[in-house]
Amino acid sequence: MSKFNKKRGKATPAISTASLPDIVFILLFFFMVITKLRETDLKVDVQVPQATELEKLEQKSLIHYIYIGRPYERFQAIYGTAPRIQLDDSFATIADIPLFVENHKQTVQPNLRGRINTSLRVDGKITMGIVQDVKTQLRKIGQLKVNYAARRRAENR
Repeated sequence: MSKFNKKRGKATPAISTASLPDIVFILLFFFMVITKLRETDLKVDVQVPQATELEKLEQKSLIHYIYIGRPYERFQAIYGTAPRIQLDDSFATIADIPLFVENHKQTVQPNLRGRINTSLRVDGKITMGIVQDVKTQLRKIGQLKVNYAARRRAENR
């Protein structure tokens, strides 16, 4: 006597997967755009020292890096175990620093060239002799904004 019948046997429709490839490609494109690849291939071992008072550098495009450390084992047969300077992806000497700094200045807009900063990433076990030579060369070419890279010291509580 009931006029209402339960509808049995009807299943819910399957979820459409037609838009799934579009979503996958959008995610792939998103991660490709935001991923930053390593700028230089390190050839020297650099374990930066720890520090407590650190400042984060804001504009990474205005910073060029000079790495100073002992060559990795795969390069020690060619370059020895003495501390070496690395500019971009190659070993260099003190005399190569002015050209390196000038090439970086050419990639920066003229109104921002005065804000260029040199970051020294120096291994904590390296003596200061080679570091002092690099700083003297930077001073001679007028690059006076120099900082040392460090990592934050763990707090002992």
